[in-house]
Amino acid sequence: MKNLLEFLRNHFHWFLFAVLEVLSLVLVFQYNNYQNSVWFSSANVVTGWLYEWNSAVESFFSLKKVNEDLTLRNFYLERQVTQLRRLYAEATETVDKQEQQELEKLEQYQLIAAKVVTSELHKTNNLLTIDRGADDGVEAGMGVACGQGVVGVVHQTSAHYSIVIPVLNTQSSRISCAIRNRGYFGVLRWDGRDAGYAYVEDIPRHARFKRGEWVETNGYSSIFPPGVLVGQIKEVYNSRDGLSYRLKVRLSTDFGRLRDVVVISDKTIAERMRLMQAARDSLKLNVNQ
Repeated sequence: MKNLLEFLRNHFHWFLFAVLEVLSLVLVFQYNNYQNSVWFSSANVVTGWLYEWNSAVESFFSLKKVNEDLTLRNFYLERQVTQLRRLYAEATETVDKQEQQELEKLEQYQLIAAKVVTSELHKTNNLLTIDRGADDGVEAGMGVACGQGVVGVVHQTSAHYSIVIPVLNTQSSRISCAIRNRGYFGVLRWDGRDAGYAYVEDIPRHARFKRGEWVETNGYSSIFPPGVLVGQIKEVYNSRDGLSYRLKVRLSTDFGRLRDVVVISDKTIAERMRLMQAARDSLKLNVNQ
């Protein structure tokens, strides 16, 4: 305290000078029109710059929410395109009962927005980490997609994070998919080489299709709804046993730029799993009797 008083006493004249300077400037700008207008214009410029800077900062920090919203919108739009395409086929009487059931399946799914926090591209068994976990409703076995198409399947979860096995993993789940508007289906696999391509195996030999056609999920499993884009057919090969086709597909998802994704939750899967388990228990009981 003594040192503070000593400092103020030694530098009192400087403080008095600063106060008088401020007071004189206030009087000059307040009672002189020209100086007042200059001050007003300068203040507006500085204020405008501060507001612009503040707006830019707020926009930057809001990009996360914007990207999540865009991913959800893109995914919903893809689903709507699929619905409209099938509804058009129904209106022209070219839809069958199976396609109608696939259309109804879309209502079973709900989406959980997530962000990729770590990713791998250059290994044979790549993994992704997303910032949603069990506390957010994510469970192992759920499908993961983005606005561009299929990403992978949830492998493990913690309270707030999940590990995803992407398509770019040689041990990934065999995702069931089909050639758009053709009905021929197979399974998606990656050979561990080019991150831009994967293969659809087990396409029947009697299938009719062309290079350049699109492959999408067929909705036969509870992982993905029908119509989630997989990629475009680039090459057609024979399988090793010669009994089916093997399609080289350019993946629609750019894993090198993957940031925002959605986890696809089937609201009816728990009920179906309980029913399946009850059926198995019943069969075991009958066998034991």
